[in-house]
Amino acid sequence: MDNDMVEVTIDSIRVSLMSPHRLVVLKDTAQERYLTIWIGPCESDAITAELQGQVSPRPLTHDLLKSLISTLGARVEYIFINDLRDDVYYARIVMDVNGRLIDVDARPSDAIALAVRVRAPIYVHEAVMERAAILPEQEIESDPSTSSATEIAGDDERLDIFKSFVDTLPFDDDEPEKE
Repeated sequence: MDNDMVEVTIDSIRVSLMSPHRLVVLKDTAQERYLTIWIGPCESDAITAELQGQVSPRPLTHDLLKSLISTLGARVEYIFINDLRDDVYYARIVMDVNGRLIDVDARPSDAIALAVRVRAPIYVHEAVMERAAILPEQEIESDPSTSSATEIAGDDERLDIFKSFVDTLPFDDDEPEKE
């Protein structure tokens, strides 16, 4: 195992209200930092179903991959999200095949869906974490009884994008108000 590998767990899967895509949120097991990766709805559903213990009547793609790996006598050692280039994450599935480690290129979403099925650890390269990880905001950790509304909501500049969006919504001012 390389010192540049940071072990992560799946913290959550978030749904975007603006697109059909989802976010998988990975949490560093050693410190408070998170990595978010956009994934498709199929991969999101595959990860969620496995984490919730749902059983499909027929093998899904990631179940098939798990079965093929096992049938061929290989074992998934770990998943490694090893690179981030042009806002695209890259991953490797590292397998033991007859005592020899081999790795296969994969989309992180597919690799994670496989990892939850075979109970393999997930790692992220430290350089990727340094570039893309999110740290919890300080105001979240502060005592709510001492936080002002400004500290919690943030400054007005951060809210301007939302104000602009609401201003563009097509409300019909002639429509009577509903009681």
